[in-house]
Amino acid sequence: MGIIKPKRLKPGEVIGIISPASSPDDLTKINSGVQYLEKLGYRVEVGKNVGIQQGYLAGTDAQRLVDLHYMFHNKHVKAIFSIRGGYGSGRLLDKIDYKLIRSNPKIFVGYSDINALQMAFYAKCGLVTFAGPMVAVDFHDEVSPFTEEVFWRTITSNKKIGRIKNPRNEKIFVLTKGRAVGRLIGGNLSLFTSLMGTEYFPKIKDAILLLEDVHEAPYRIDRMFNQLRLAKIFKQIRGVILGHFVDCVETDPTKKSFTLNEVVIEYFQNLKIPVIYNLRHGHVKENITMPFGVKCVVNASRGFIEINENAVG
Repeated sequence: MGIIKPKRLKPGEVIGIISPASSPDDLTKINSGVQYLEKLGYRVEVGKNVGIQQGYLAGTDAQRLVDLHYMFHNKHVKAIFSIRGGYGSGRLLDKIDYKLIRSNPKIFVGYSDINALQMAFYAKCGLVTFAGPMVAVDFHDEVSPFTEEVFWRTITSNKKIGRIKNPRNEKIFVLTKGRAVGRLIGGNLSLFTSLMGTEYFPKIKDAILLLEDVHEAPYRIDRMFNQLRLAKIFKQIRGVILGHFVDCVETDPTKKSFTLNEVVIEYFQNLKIPVIYNLRHGHVKENITMPFGVKCVVNASRGFIEINENAVG
């Protein structure tokens, strides 16, 4: 199966907004995010079920699925943005019409729980998707100029992406040296490991693995890294990019714990492949949009990451 790149987003085109996981507690954040997009000159179509709240889900599985399918089916919609993560995307994976998605490839954006959909789209359709800002998380309030600049350039320009740089040229740490090239997969560590053993887990041979997470105690990060190790993932990939692991600390002062960095070093410092740490990607305000499915160069000997192709056609 070949890789499919969506067409680039052009000025004035329609962006579809869906909520495939959870709904924000404050629904005004959706309106603020929509207004931001409209001020940039885009037209916005909000899924008919957006704003519904049912337990920790943004409506029933059927309601969330209707919006997802509708946005891929609607010829006027050129890009699909997620409202937020939370939980629920994985519940849709065995209900999705992947032929519809393969026949109508579009820019699909989100991170966190949305990662389940992105990996499934890659596994089933070869679709390049974007781990990038979400409407009610990153676009509802004061938007980071750094996040904006990287994101809009990535989805609107069909030129090669080039060198990936942290804001203010913040240093990227090298855990193991070397150079590797492979297709970028991964995303949120919790979601990625939750897909293992299913048909929605992408082919990982010769890939570059990107990982980030939020609010997971070090022992939980340890458990997920160990699961990857036991599944021999680290023996099959060509390189690792570790993004930000936000608030991944033990919050109970009475519990003994390793630090996050101790866990990271134990699993990655002795790998025989290049490993880079501290890419500004994940649950952070200044967030580098990363396109899954494109070829990525990890040059850990010289401390940089590069994407020598376009992510959109």
